[in-house]
Amino acid sequence: MKKLKGIGVSPGVAIGPAYIFLTGRIKITRRILKPDEVSRELKRFHRALEETIRDLEEVKKHIPSEMAQPLSIIDAHILMLKDPSLIRETEKYIRESFMNAEWALRKVLSRYRQIFLSLGDFYLRERVHDLEHLIDKVILALQGQNNQTVLKEPAIIVAHDLSPADTARLRPDTTQAFVTEVGSRTSHTAIVARSLGIPAVVAVKGVTEKVNPGDLLIVDGLSGEVIVNPTQEVIEEFLDRRIECQERRAHLSRFAKEPAQTLDGRRVAVRANIELLDEIPLALEFGAEGVGLYRTEYLYVTRKDLPSEEELYATYRQVVEGFRPEMVTFRTLDIGGDKFAEELELPEEINPALGVRAIRLCLKNPAFFKTQLRAILRASIYGKVRIMFPMISGLNELHQAKEFLKEAFEELREEGLELQELPALGAMIEVPSAVAIADLLAREVDFFSIGTNDLIQYALAIDRGNEEVAHLYEPLHPAILRLIKQTVEAGHQAGIQVAMCGEMAGELFCIPLLIGFGLDELSMNPQAIPAVKNIIRHLSYKECQELVEEVLNLPAPEEIRLLLLEWFEKRGLSPFWNFL
Repeated sequence: MKKLKGIGVSPGVAIGPAYIFLTGRIKITRRILKPDEVSRELKRFHRALEETIRDLEEVKKHIPSEMAQPLSIIDAHILMLKDPSLIRETEKYIRESFMNAEWALRKVLSRYRQIFLSLGDFYLRERVHDLEHLIDKVILALQGQNNQTVLKEPAIIVAHDLSPADTARLRPDTTQAFVTEVGSRTSHTAIVARSLGIPAVVAVKGVTEKVNPGDLLIVDGLSGEVIVNPTQEVIEEFLDRRIECQERRAHLSRFAKEPAQTLDGRRVAVRANIELLDEIPLALEFGAEGVGLYRTEYLYVTRKDLPSEEELYATYRQVVEGFRPEMVTFRTLDIGGDKFAEELELPEEINPALGVRAIRLCLKNPAFFKTQLRAILRASIYGKVRIMFPMISGLNELHQAKEFLKEAFEELREEGLELQELPALGAMIEVPSAVAIADLLAREVDFFSIGTNDLIQYALAIDRGNEEVAHLYEPLHPAILRLIKQTVEAGHQAGIQVAMCGEMAGELFCIPLLIGFGLDELSMNPQAIPAVKNIIRHLSYKECQELVEEVLNLPAPEEIRLLLLEWFEKRGLSPFWNFL
């Protein structure tokens, strides 16, 4: 018996034989075209592109219409393949550099990879994997190959990686679970797996070498455990766990739309982090009380031109109307402009994460910033809207951003738009300097939203996308907990609400501390909402405050983790119900 560990991304327990699905980088060779071959190669490229798009359309037909997320992800992939800039660049390499289509696609992928990996938002950086999968599918079509997986008998798929489309093709009646060597909780593959109800564990290093075809596997998509050739005793233990997991999912679903209120009456708003229109039905189904973070970057990435005000407005309006009467919080653009839009003509940067990105990019490009602000303000007449500025590091940036917002507001009123008042305005607290002057910032805004993903990275000097230091990314580091406490206290002393929209907000293990700190709102991946609401209803605000006092005296994350485990156990609660 062997025990392997990864990240559980789709809950459920599966027991079955291993099916090894070998995937890898497709081997291609560069071929120099003769001038009279260019026209034929362009046609070959377009045929492969059309074949890949047809294949994705076929995938959609097998996804139930009520599964909004998988459908929207496949739709997004189709749009990526139809993207004029992607097509234009590939054609240019073929036509001007006389490259064969396979090599031209790899060149385009290389440029797009740089774009995505330079983005400040970790969630968006992960979209590079989607693009890699799509380009590989076009290359396979060029080579007349097909790497689809079809299981004839129930089994557990073990692979290096699976694309979202591959995952969407999986049939729950034959695919008991899947395990991959790479991946994360926020990948589109994980989202599709959760939607289909297929247990999944990702980031299990070397699993394709440690598992043989036909080995009996146990996969726990909640804890991230993978057990190879278990004993009968272990099998029985996990069969019991599977029943418990099914019962828990049914229970959480029943109470998803109930409010999150502690045993002693403290009410906490629980909202969703979203980026796609088609996530709206799912977020509402899981009980989201509006949107705590709407990522506006998706309409900008992978294109060389900038979206128009009308394009932005049309999308923003649909989001606002979709959640009416609940609140929608728009985060203004949070990426580096020189990496996605040539129109902005910004210089190359050695360290984009610390360069011209987020609010800095917007302030350097007033017209570009005003376009987005005008679109948000126009959408605000259709429901409740808040606006928050990312990566605020000082008062000067905030003052400038507020001036642009006021200008956009007055322009629209002069144009005849019936705007009564400015939407509530917030500052994202994700830079240590913002915490240091939180008392000053709080006088200038209506709310704070703590972006823990960046705050942890900047405070601990860790790039969590770097595998060499990712293990040091620690939400329970005493420094991080003190930064959160300081921010909440500064906000409340100024009479404003304090929210959290980073991944930490959806981690059940951290919820008692976040409640104890006095956060007014938590915003997270929609799938985490029912479990978070459920655990809040089992907590006492007073006890959580006492826990915070005890935790803040501990010097190390390990000690804090141990204390939290004991605290949960004493109350008969489980801190591991992270996903439905």
